[in-house]
Amino acid sequence: MPRTPTVRRRRRTALTGAATVLALAVAAPLTTVTTTAAAEPGDVAYAQDFDAVADGELPEGWNAVAGDWAVQDGRLVAQPASIGRITFGPHLDNYRLEATVRFEAVNNPSRWLAPILDIDPSGGVPWWQAAMRSTTTASNGIEIAERTAGNAWNVPSTAAAPSDAGVGDDVRIAIEVQGAHATWIFDGTEVLEGRIGRSDDGVLGFSYDGARISIDDVVVTEIEPRSPVLDDGELPQVAAHRGYSAVTPENTLAAYAAAMRTGAEWVEIDVHTTADGVPIVLHDQRVDRTTDGTGDVAALASDDFTSLEAGSWFSPAYRWQPAPTFAQMLDLMETGPSGMLLEIKGPETRAEVHRVVDMIVDAGLDDRVVVQSFDANALRYARERAPQIPIGLLGNLSADPVATAAELGLDYYNPPAADALARPSAVADLNAAGVGVFAWTANSAGQWRELTDVGVDGIITDRAGELAGWKTAQGQVVAPEPATPTVRVVAPADGAAVERGDTVVVAATATDADEVSLTLDGDPVDNGTSVAAADLALGEHSVVATVAGEGGEATATSTFAVVVTAAGLRSRLAGLDVSTGQLRQLLSALDAEDWERLTATITKHVPDGAARDTLLAEVGEIAAVGG
Repeated sequence: MPRTPTVRRRRRTALTGAATVLALAVAAPLTTVTTTAAAEPGDVAYAQDFDAVADGELPEGWNAVAGDWAVQDGRLVAQPASIGRITFGPHLDNYRLEATVRFEAVNNPSRWLAPILDIDPSGGVPWWQAAMRSTTTASNGIEIAERTAGNAWNVPSTAAAPSDAGVGDDVRIAIEVQGAHATWIFDGTEVLEGRIGRSDDGVLGFSYDGARISIDDVVVTEIEPRSPVLDDGELPQVAAHRGYSAVTPENTLAAYAAAMRTGAEWVEIDVHTTADGVPIVLHDQRVDRTTDGTGDVAALASDDFTSLEAGSWFSPAYRWQPAPTFAQMLDLMETGPSGMLLEIKGPETRAEVHRVVDMIVDAGLDDRVVVQSFDANALRYARERAPQIPIGLLGNLSADPVATAAELGLDYYNPPAADALARPSAVADLNAAGVGVFAWTANSAGQWRELTDVGVDGIITDRAGELAGWKTAQGQVVAPEPATPTVRVVAPADGAAVERGDTVVVAATATDADEVSLTLDGDPVDNGTSVAAADLALGEHSVVATVAGEGGEATATSTFAVVVTAAGLRSRLAGLDVSTGQLRQLLSALDAEDWERLTATITKHVPDGAARDTLLAEVGEIAAVGG
């Protein structure tokens, strides 16, 4: 479905402005341009070609944080180092950073250089960067990555470039950043999109690792904020429905964290208000379905709600997952780049909606949240309180959706997937009016393809990881041959040790294949199955995931071990149907690590059978490893 010419022209204006700046740079030396309050899209915010900088020096305002940086012969050169970096430039919300870069030498093909997109002026962690390797045609030759506050790497987005950067060759690169959205452009070709974290005062920079690099002709241009409506050829954004709800319990902290790890652009959650006015996260009006409690959430005090357990209904592996408050979700959201698609469950009062909106603004997250609701009044209350926060109407498309959008001042109109597919002209009309369309809830590759063809801007799905993988696969298709399926065992983790009293969740995710076949020790199991470790023998076990698609087959294996610990054994002894005195004897022997006495006591007081045999085997296992 073609997009509106207005949207296409918006993107071309930004690109043309940057190209004009580059042409001017060829005609005259570049100089630093101070950002002013009057800066508009297309204005140059900063430019530097290093020609006027003496060899061995750095331009004014450039801060070499790590590594050996200096200008040589009109280029900024960095000698090989481990995660060297330099900072420069202003803080901008929406910008295009261009530079000519070159690998002068590399220790090996996995080494990289990267424009830094948001970093504290001091150069400390965390920061986000857009990395490239010399072998940029590799599947991870292009990356959008975070160096976390814990000095570890988080790499949610990777892609291959159309050609290798190589060694000794200049490459013109550009990164467009619009709020938390980043677009990687390699020699004029868009190769990757993803989300990044943003800070209030983060600046720009460059980093590198294990290479000698040089940089020239740096140009930073203001561009327009990202429109809710995608450009031609862009795949719909991923919105994780109630978090990654296919593999974790919905609307929990675990589901939100898992959704962010998939690289989803948005995480959708639901908010109610308790009897004492505290916003909490829950889909239903009653707590019965997804917690261990009962009753209407509006009649519960917040302390009563937060004391509920919200995970064991989904799987025993999540039995300690708490029922979360909205404040906890906002805190978690700040640890990752995903935006929040926030459904306010109606009807809520004006004061209740204002309280939710105030929390978003106070957290400084108003540029990363879309408020949506089936209740038009809730949207009106949100807009009057914080007009800068986008709003979206949930529900079937009206007879004249463009008129409805205009009446409510909508940024998004989000219908069921079936409604969007039945009325593609309405999707096109909304897009032409600058209104984004997110369709819900679509969970199959066939639906994702149909909705993409209709032209929706986002897909709300329970299977966020699978949709993210499907999108990556579409972007990597360079020939008419079907893409090769991929599969990964996500639980249990390879090499994991599972205590015998715990639960093993068996799950896998795949791309370019509709079904995943799983076996546990050779026996078929369903994806997402929970298995009591007590039903498995002590020692090593294996999970094998197999997929088949038009492009072939793929297999992945995860090996884990069922182990026994003294703490786990104590719990099982405490659950035996024995007298208090007999239990004291058992626990006394365990606490004293007197395995011979414990074996004798079990033999004496536990009836002959499988349960006794299992306990004796566990005692022997603990004794063998010294407790």
